Amino acid sequence: MKKKVIIIGVIASFLGIFLYYSLSNVQPTVNDNSPDWVPIHEAQQMAASSQKQIFVDVFEIGCKYCRAMDREVFPDSTVRQVMDANYIPVRLDGNSEEPITFNGKQVSSKEFAQSKGAYVFPTSLILDAEGNVIKKKTGYMGVDEFRQFLYQ
Repeated sequence: MKKKVIIIGVIASFLGIFLYYSLSNVQPTVNDNSPDWVPIHEAQQMAASSQKQIFVDVFEIGCKYCRAMDREVFPDSTVRQVMDANYIPVRLDGNSEEPITFNGKQVSSKEFAQSKGAYVFPTSLILDAEGNVIKKKTGYMGVDEFRQFLYQ
């Protein structure tokens, strides 16, 4: 009886440690041709001094559609041309409590996303330099649909 309890305890401990390390090290992958994502406070400063608007990709780490856009849409050369010419790209985890600075105030990424109406992932936002939402679309978009979204 003692042997079974010890074996079950060891196996449970091993599985617990394995799951903890596996889930704590999950990070989104970065593609070679992805946009050069900029922190939101820097994007606001850059937008104020240029004619560009801010594109915000609100994602969630476990979201398969977010990963599909990151893998298929953002690296596309035609999408990159439009993004690089007209937008300052920003990525935010919509479920993260990571603090960001926006309009001089410090809020969590989650609070920021929710204040802009991003409750579903992925959400694509186009903002002006003051942070006003110009355009918003939720859900996965293919290359052609995303390019149309970027053109105003």
